[in-house]
Amino acid sequence: MSFDLFDLGGFIGVLLIVMAYLLLQLDKLPSSSLSFSLLNAVGSLLIMFSLVFKFNASAFLIEVFWFLISLLGLTKWLISRRKPRMDANGHELDGETG
Repeated sequence: MSFDLFDLGGFIGVLLIVMAYLLLQLDKLPSSSLSFSLLNAVGSLLIMFSLVFKFNASAFLIEVFWFLISLLGLTKWLISRRKPRMDANGHELDGETG
């Protein structure tokens, strides 16, 4: 068995996805966080990259879906950052106290 650079990329991708899932299960990383979605997106891209060289259709397909779902999480995170925060009375919080 030979070990190539694309194999290393795939292994790193697996490590990123497994690490994201482990941190989620240990309540160290919320699923709504930027880090969770980025770990999954980058991990799936690295695995897809490795699969280009040693193609497996079903593995590639699951990684495409994993990446697209991660993009959904990134989009939700970006949208939540743009929404104004409100206090209990419905007033927009602008970071000032008083």
